[in-house]
Amino acid sequence: MHPSCTLSLIAGLSVARGEIVSSTMTPTRDETDFALHIEHLIETDPEAEWVFIVDGLNTHQSESLVRLIARHCELDDPLGQKGKSGVLARQSSRAAFLADSSHRIRFVFTPKHCSWLNQIKIWFSILVRRLIKRGNFISTLDLQKKVFQFIDYFNATMAKPFKWTYKGKALCF
Repeated sequence: MHPSCTLSLIAGLSVARGEIVSSTMTPTRDETDFALHIEHLIETDPEAEWVFIVDGLNTHQSESLVRLIARHCELDDPLGQKGKSGVLARQSSRAAFLADSSHRIRFVFTPKHCSWLNQIKIWFSILVRRLIKRGNFISTLDLQKKVFQFIDYFNATMAKPFKWTYKGKALCF
């Protein structure tokens, strides 16, 4: 399939309100796309404290994202060089920097194999069931238009905080 025949949706969910607060759709899903999406969100309230809950995808721990957060948090410490030194040396050091609770903008990474903790995944399943699964799209532009219309519809009629009802079961050994 030609790259222009696909779209990648990056969306931000307000956990407190249960609505999509920002969405970006592009033909790619790389570190630049994710960093631009985060920058767009931050720019809606540039002085606020932000906590982003994300999974461990490598684009969520990228050099671009570290540089973005350092700039917005006005951190002047040298970041080093990707793959060689400093904060940028390894993915784990970048993740630690992004998760630093002393930063005004920080990331919380869900544990591996626990994507259900990330509530945007719940919303993506709603999007798939309500629109994508039975959808008929004549072009990527048509798909994009319908997804953005669904987001507007969801926010206006269905948005509310997700109520977790599962109480868990004791593990027996």
